[in-house]
Amino acid sequence: MGGRKRATGIVAQVDGGVAELCPDDGRPGRWTLLLDGYPHSALDLEEPRTLDFEYMRRVASVIDAMAPAGAPLSVLHLGGGALTLPRYVAATRPGSAQRVVERDAALIAFVREHLPLPRGADIRVRAADAREAVESLAPGRFDLVVADVYGGARVPAHLASLEFLTAAARLLRPGGIYVANLADGAGLGFARGQAVTLRRLFGEVVLLAEPSVLRGRRFGNVILVAAAEPGRIPQARLARAGAADPFPARLVAENDLTDLIAGAKVVTDATAVPSPAPPANLF
Repeated sequence: MGGRKRATGIVAQVDGGVAELCPDDGRPGRWTLLLDGYPHSALDLEEPRTLDFEYMRRVASVIDAMAPAGAPLSVLHLGGGALTLPRYVAATRPGSAQRVVERDAALIAFVREHLPLPRGADIRVRAADAREAVESLAPGRFDLVVADVYGGARVPAHLASLEFLTAAARLLRPGGIYVANLADGAGLGFARGQAVTLRRLFGEVVLLAEPSVLRGRRFGNVILVAAAEPGRIPQARLARAGAADPFPARLVAENDLTDLIAGAKVVTDATAVPSPAPPANLF
């Protein structure tokens, strides 16, 4: 599909809007994917273990801690982007079987043309709506499900309900973990609703975010991690990784999470709304 090159990168019309791959002039092999002007993914082709976006490092900390180092995992990625996290898993856990669901078929082709996947990696990408794919897959198939789906800069409403999360939960094997990347602002109304809904389904739920996001001072990413069995989530390791990050995150769990989400209600298909749009000047 090619796309046209310009001074700032490679631009193409995809199903969901305009995609642009911007090279990092100072670091060969590094690219940032923009969708309609919003930063979506960053990738280092030569060193896929390097993750520039803090929310990806938080998800990666779950991947690193949930199983012995190097052990392969079966992973479902909802949302593809530049396929940064699948490449990370392939580099850190060789032999992993990974499936990616990305609604935008033209985006998949654009990314794969200009940022080829590593040879030998078991990464299969399917063009489909995330909810339709989740509802069609066989139960108990994955060790990890990562939800990172955005329409523009917002999580779609149909991927934010108890019904959707119930379908996603059934895909996990015993001991499996569900991770969601959300974006929220003052009051954390969207993230709090998602945490309450996950608690209805899972025995353990934790939240990771920068303190300024937790206090409502800044719009930013919130990572939710859920597991059926209490004690399954490696909380101490996630807390250490978050604290050591260049943009430190705080882990909120148990009673602290109960306090944070007090008053929030379980989200259903009837009440679900998209995540809030980011402020116009955020990027």
